[in-house]
Amino acid sequence: MRDSGSIQGSGGAQALSLQQLELARLIAQYAATDGIHQTAIAPLHVVRLSQPTTPVHALHMPALCIIAQGQKQVMLADEVYIYNSAQYLVVSVDLPVMGHVSQATPELPYLCVRLDLDPKEIGDLIMAGKVHAKKSDLPARGMFVSKANSSLLDAVLRLMQLLATPQDIAVLAPLAIREILYRLLQDEQGGMLQQIAMSDSQAQHVVKAIELIKRDYRLPLRIENLAREANMSSSSLHHHFKVVTAMTPLQYQKQLRLQEARRLLFTQVGDAATAGHLVGYESPSQFSREYNRMFGSPPARDVARLRATSAAGGNPA
Repeated sequence: MRDSGSIQGSGGAQALSLQQLELARLIAQYAATDGIHQTAIAPLHVVRLSQPTTPVHALHMPALCIIAQGQKQVMLADEVYIYNSAQYLVVSVDLPVMGHVSQATPELPYLCVRLDLDPKEIGDLIMAGKVHAKKSDLPARGMFVSKANSSLLDAVLRLMQLLATPQDIAVLAPLAIREILYRLLQDEQGGMLQQIAMSDSQAQHVVKAIELIKRDYRLPLRIENLAREANMSSSSLHHHFKVVTAMTPLQYQKQLRLQEARRLLFTQVGDAATAGHLVGYESPSQFSREYNRMFGSPPARDVARLRATSAAGGNPA
């Protein structure tokens, strides 16, 4: 949370600081304990953590994340995104990332609100003809950090305030979410979000390719077949896919395979060779090498550490 000095200055800066303070209060109210908490509004979650976390690998779905207190770092391939209460993060396509909370204490816990984004709702808003975001025919990165502004925070606060009046949620929550999407599209990087929802854009073809890789991640990846199904040439797919995701289709598939193998090893009885086979690896040695490279330890040692951390009530990475 910002110190009192941030409340001094212009009226706009003061209003923004007060909004951040109110957002932190509301998040703390609905996230009384550490963890990710589902709210009565289906796409809205609140997060509280009382200490920094170790890096966690995950497939990040499309979402808006606004931190009211604390700081987080997210890595996409070799890129690092750091954001705090002065900024917000938008993920516009499914992306394999690694993230950790870098600033949090019991006295000043990390407090965040996450709103899952529906590309169809974004598309409907664009089709209504009321959005004037900067357009681009070229895809851009499917994740970005931008400065928080008073208009966006005001809309998020009104959505959060609806949690106190459940009878109003069915009617008013869709309106508040629509305004939030409008504010995102109107913001400085709104064009990056807009192109994901535009039919027949290059970015939309990449989204199609991502869906196909997720569906068939256990199968050998044939770039020519993937490009044909995504209605792109092989060279165009490779180029635009890397622009949006910061990785090649093969690298994306590898991330999905290894994350799923790790989940299987952590939650089910089985050895590394079995887990590797289940996610599509034919060679146990190749699976172990790539697992070690991604997670920093061989499968058996990594999963033992995860289980020990989980048993101790910590944060599995």
